[in-house]
Amino acid sequence: MQKLIADLKASNIGEIRTNERLAPYTTWKIGGPADCLIIPHSKEQVAAAIKFLHERGEPWTIIGRGSNLLVRDKGIRGVVIKLGQALDTLRFDGAMVYAGGSYSFIKLSVLAAREGLTGLEFASGIPGSVGGAVYMNAGAHGSDVSRILKQAEVILDTGELVVMQAEDLQYAYRHSILHTLPGIVTEAVFELQVGDRNEIAGAMAAYRDRRLRTQPLQLACAGSVFRNPVGGFAAKLIEEAGLKGKRVGGAEISMLHANFIVNTGEATAEDVLTLISEVQQIVEQVYGIKLVPEVLVMGER
Repeated sequence: MQKLIADLKASNIGEIRTNERLAPYTTWKIGGPADCLIIPHSKEQVAAAIKFLHERGEPWTIIGRGSNLLVRDKGIRGVVIKLGQALDTLRFDGAMVYAGGSYSFIKLSVLAAREGLTGLEFASGIPGSVGGAVYMNAGAHGSDVSRILKQAEVILDTGELVVMQAEDLQYAYRHSILHTLPGIVTEAVFELQVGDRNEIAGAMAAYRDRRLRTQPLQLACAGSVFRNPVGGFAAKLIEEAGLKGKRVGGAEISMLHANFIVNTGEATAEDVLTLISEVQQIVEQVYGIKLVPEVLVMGER
């Protein structure tokens, strides 16, 4: 690893940090260290880093804004690539929106609304990056990324840059082909519609007010933990099973929203994983439904 790190530092592919705690890079504020963290400063450095690692047969892990992500307490072995300002870009061309992979999904929805463009209102409460939203087919309020995405620019695990059309991504509920085709979304192109600014602002204000009333945004969390089962809602099942407020160590099921697990201050990844497992077991015992987590779990067991 020391030889690899020395070679990376000599390769002009961005900032290189060793044994870097990943907790500060996640919205849950949980996670052990990465052996090596690369922070590229441009799209070209992102591609160069991946090509470098591919040529040497070295595996890598990607993180964006760290929402919807749980890093295990022992951290991640090998190389982690942290996307930041390198892909933090935005451009409007009429109703077409070109957003960099690390651009804030919430900020994107706000700026689209200011442009009088409709279609991204659902994103106003979804934390994380554009790339993460494309990867997960993020959605809310009856809409999702698949309804507005035109195409995505992706750096494959070989370092090759390709453009994938929306149909190429094989979208399903909280799923895309990128779950099995390793790559990094460097830019997404969304096709929106011209709308009424007042109506767009009204819808987003309603979503915001509801979010503030029903979600524990003042505490470290990662959004919804479980996927909604077919024809139902995970939060409703968890709440009706009497699990609101259930706690393991520093991890607690929110009293505001039963599908949120919050870090009350000193939660570990093991606390969260244990609580997830206990919720799954109890809900399955009561309702015969096995809840499926939608958070990504990374790192060494």
